[in-house]
Amino acid sequence: MPRPRKPRTILFDPNVTYFKPRAVPLSQLAEVSLSRDELEAIRLCDAEALDQHAAAKKMGVSQSTLGRILSLARKKISSALIEGKAIKIIKE
Repeated sequence: MPRPRKPRTILFDPNVTYFKPRAVPLSQLAEVSLSRDELEAIRLCDAEALDQHAAAKKMGVSQSTLGRILSLARKKISSALIEGKAIKIIKE
């Protein structure tokens, strides 16, 4: 039985939850889903330029957990940009 997931502090609630390439109908696009904790990790580390230790502390997780979240989020975003996919932010 896996360990229960530790609650994560997410202080950012995005107004926009979908990004897609211009002039391509959504019905023709593949999409990647970005969770709110992945978005928060990107916001803290990339937009606010916090180091992983400080960002992990703000989210209430360990630095290694934040590193995994951040790595997965960056992989999803780069895939969407390179392959022309839509990005959907999941509001859990």
